[in-house]
Amino acid sequence: MFENKTIFITGGTGSWGHELILQLLSLNPKKITVFSRNEERQVQMRREIEDPRLTFFIGDIRDRKALNSGLKGVDYVFHLAALKHVPVCEEQPLEALKTNVAGTENVIEAAIENNVQKVINVSTDKAADPVNFYGMTKAIGEKLIVYANQLYGETAFICVRGGNVLGSSGSVLQLFKDQISQKNQVTITDKRMTRFFLTKEKTIQLLLKAAVHGKGGEIFIMNSPACKILDMAEVLIDIYGNSGTSIMESGVRPGEKLHELLISSHERQHAVSFTEDLSVVLPTVNIPELYAHYAGCEPLKTEKLSSKDLLISKDEVKEMMKAGGFLA
Repeated sequence: MFENKTIFITGGTGSWGHELILQLLSLNPKKITVFSRNEERQVQMRREIEDPRLTFFIGDIRDRKALNSGLKGVDYVFHLAALKHVPVCEEQPLEALKTNVAGTENVIEAAIENNVQKVINVSTDKAADPVNFYGMTKAIGEKLIVYANQLYGETAFICVRGGNVLGSSGSVLQLFKDQISQKNQVTITDKRMTRFFLTKEKTIQLLLKAAVHGKGGEIFIMNSPACKILDMAEVLIDIYGNSGTSIMESGVRPGEKLHELLISSHERQHAVSFTEDLSVVLPTVNIPELYAHYAGCEPLKTEKLSSKDLLISKDEVKEMMKAGGFLA
């Protein structure tokens, strides 16, 4: 699919983008363009990944003109750019709205105008039954992407929804390691908290799988294990701490859930099992050819939708952290 093609990645200098670029380069693309507003990160990435097929474009998805210019001649778009930190979006909702909603609208319109073949929108588990502003903006972004398939144009639009990426930028794991080394103490908002996690390698493998198979209008769900944040902290303390390392609860932050959903109970009614590691939520808007395409898939049968219902053991958490290269 990607051989000799031109690929455009919004927000491509983050953890997802870095791993996505590495995996895409192995698939022989013609060109990959990273579109982001952080000059320093672009310079750093250019030094880390020395490949003539990788190019960079300074720009903001809030700027429709810059997007339109960048998307000329592009075959596929991976839309990763977003304001994603829950407390920041709670404190500055207008900024989150401009980037996560208006920015996504700009990507849609520029992609249609430039006859892009497919747009792959990266979403989050916080878009399922959202309670914080970040999740709300991403849920609206998903709706816009699904609806875009009914607009005039040949571009296909799909969503891919996942949980947390192990050790990504701003990750709680790096925070815990820093706290252990600097304060000999770990701060957890609530010891009951659970989250979905995948390694960055597995996350991008599933993203590319969804990108290849997506027809337009569906939301792919990355089936992920879940774990207690407390278990992660204790694994890190066992390795990097000592008998005096303590754990302190600071209280749930604004907009933060104790547990997450990858699929809401309402969406489950329209969800099918696609592969062992991907489920698909079909849209409520009428796209007959899409429903026909997934007619052979089994309806999603599980009643377990919350991260608290899909927990792996502490030993499995440790193995996952090792597999992700996060433990020495």
